[in-house]
Amino acid sequence: MTPQQRLNVVLELVSERGNVSIADVSDALGVSTATVRRDLNTLAEQRLVTRTHGGASALGSGYELPLQYKIARQADAKLAIARAVADLVAPGESVGLNGGTTTSEVARMLGRSERLHVGSDVPGVTIVTNALNIAYEMSVREHVKIVVTGGVPRRQSYELVGPLVGASLRDFSIDTAVLGVDGLSAAFGATTVHEGEADASREIAAVARRIVIAADSTKLGRTTFARICPLSRVDVLVTDLEPSREMAADLAAAGVEVVVARNA
Repeated sequence: MTPQQRLNVVLELVSERGNVSIADVSDALGVSTATVRRDLNTLAEQRLVTRTHGGASALGSGYELPLQYKIARQADAKLAIARAVADLVAPGESVGLNGGTTTSEVARMLGRSERLHVGSDVPGVTIVTNALNIAYEMSVREHVKIVVTGGVPRRQSYELVGPLVGASLRDFSIDTAVLGVDGLSAAFGATTVHEGEADASREIAAVARRIVIAADSTKLGRTTFARICPLSRVDVLVTDLEPSREMAADLAAAGVEVVVARNA
């Protein structure tokens, strides 16, 4: 594990648990307490955690990890989900993508797809996104046409938010919106942790003929702060494991098709 990877693990532990001790992190990572102490000091200097006596705490109860520090703990699952989502897209379609680790993998799969590469003069797929990192990475793909919404960027996620998102999408018609979420439940539908990102995702969904939720199984049955849309608005859920019996019943009642992605 590289020092940066170790810092990422430490930061995610703090974010998940709220508070950690030096001994907790040392046991979890199998490194010395001196190393953990240095790592916590480094993260505190970057204002990513609050240093406490004998450990560290998250900056607040609603703290969100910046995208560049998020670890793909479900990396294999997200790759499988991305492949399955790409298989749902036909050549020539337009796809709306919000930001996040899963949708970033979806964009990469769309960009690599030979099936969608229909010709040098015709876009194999048009990606409409409010995520600056996705737009930047896909801009070099000759068969991908990139359309970026307006808005103000959030440093944590590289997503553009604000009223300019909706204003720039008003005259569009998107075939499929692929949305990454932080939670999906029967009671609150698709949710995320930040209200501005929820608004932007809702604007993308509003101009799409089909809404696909790309979410690993850890998001199912979970509710976070800001609602994107109710479960009844979702057409397809692509996930990595069969949902629980209760969740499966809720999805069926809402008319949501479930696609379980398999690792290649």
